[in-house]
Amino acid sequence: MGRERLKNIEVRILSEVKGAALASDQGYRESDLAIDFAEDVPKLSRENIEQIANIFAEEGATTKVSSIHVNGWYGTYDKLTMTKIFANEYLNISLDSQKSKYIYCGDSPNDEPMFEYFPNSCGVANVLEFSDQIKVLPSYIATHRGGAGFVEIVDTILPPNG
Repeated sequence: MGRERLKNIEVRILSEVKGAALASDQGYRESDLAIDFAEDVPKLSRENIEQIANIFAEEGATTKVSSIHVNGWYGTYDKLTMTKIFANEYLNISLDSQKSKYIYCGDSPNDEPMFEYFPNSCGVANVLEFSDQIKVLPSYIATHRGGAGFVEIVDTILPPNG
């Protein structure tokens, strides 16, 4: 039932929001619909991104904005909920008692639950583009964007030998 509802949302978004497209990895997604607004299409305006999120919300779906997609799904889970389940069931790790041992890196509003939960959270510089949409920013924000920001974070944690 959820897949059919998401298919209806897909049709609506693609007909109402000019320039939006399905994410190139949509065929591999099990439980969400990802609408591309900046990865393989010319970057859409903030208004168009909000329009996509609003359509998901109007249709009763949970929605989160990343740096390249608007994702929508039916259910109450998020990155943090599923990370805790994965860590517990597959790694036999209780994150609640060990979260200070881990570092989380992110770049967008959909990472906010992780930024808030992990005391050692990091963000690449482009997270600042969404600072008005994120109540809890990461503890550390790199000066570089994207992959270069991630490398900066890794080099800060594990300085290169030399």
